[in-house]
Amino acid sequence: MPKISAPTVAEHRRRQREALLTAATGLLVQGGVAAVTPAAVGAAAGLARPSVYQYFDSVASILAAIIEDAFPRSNAQLASALAGLTDPLEVMDAYVRETLRQAAEGAHLPAAALAAAGLPDECLARLAELHQEQMAPFLRALQQLGVPELMITARLLGGVLESAMAAVESGSDRDTVARTAIAMIHAAVQPAGLVHA
Repeated sequence: MPKISAPTVAEHRRRQREALLTAATGLLVQGGVAAVTPAAVGAAAGLARPSVYQYFDSVASILAAIIEDAFPRSNAQLASALAGLTDPLEVMDAYVRETLRQAAEGAHLPAAALAAAGLPDECLARLAELHQEQMAPFLRALQQLGVPELMITARLLGGVLESAMAAVESGSDRDTVARTAIAMIHAAVQPAGLVHA
């Protein structure tokens, strides 16, 4: 029986699964979905290919696990950044700042790589569902502000946020990008008589 490097077998298995997910995420970001194979994931994690199958039975299950791993952590950090805020513009500002903080850390790269890939329909559906959950606080703030054409406005402002994330990921100063994006968002909602007090 192989030696375990954790106090319990359960902890050993948790650590190995985490190592495999970290390896798979790195391969995904660097080489796209085609780079995520059980053999490559095992090699990147320092485990034999048969060990990978103890945790994941296919490439699709590895990709599904990456999806389920990335979003809850990001959403928890967003919830923490928004805790206690009630003014919708303050919520949107904090949402933008936290989203860009995560972008600077590379937290959105796995989701972007997954979105650009030819995923199975069930993975795409789950990815869309988790993305909607992530956007919910921003959408609620827009709703509270009473913006006209809510979903169109949300999509357009989502484009501003995605461009801001891309700017940060490519090395632009995060604070400058955040200020600029926030100013654009405020300008978009204020013409409807929604000037922040």
